[in-house]
Amino acid sequence: MSSMNVPEGSFTVLYFASATSYTSKDREFLPAPLPLSKLFKTLDGKYAGMKAKVLESCLITINLEYVDVPEDTIDNENEIIIKEGDEVAIIPPVSSG
Repeated sequence: MSSMNVPEGSFTVLYFASATSYTSKDREFLPAPLPLSKLFKTLDGKYAGMKAKVLESCLITINLEYVDVPEDTIDNENEIIIKEGDEVAIIPPVSSG
């Protein structure tokens, strides 16, 4: 996890490559807790079109562990919850030259 000071009740989102370009930020704080299945909807609400243009092709980590982002789910029992102090990274595909 990051050594930066995270505001109380928040988690950190780190943006890389095209995600940084799309948001004009390299990081921001969002309110916690947040079900993982709501992450893309939350970000798309802040940055219109981000889900289709950036997020759907990205890898996501929570505290340096890769996770699969489910669509909105009814099975809340097994839902991953992003908690206060967590660090989420949005990692777009990397092209090689």
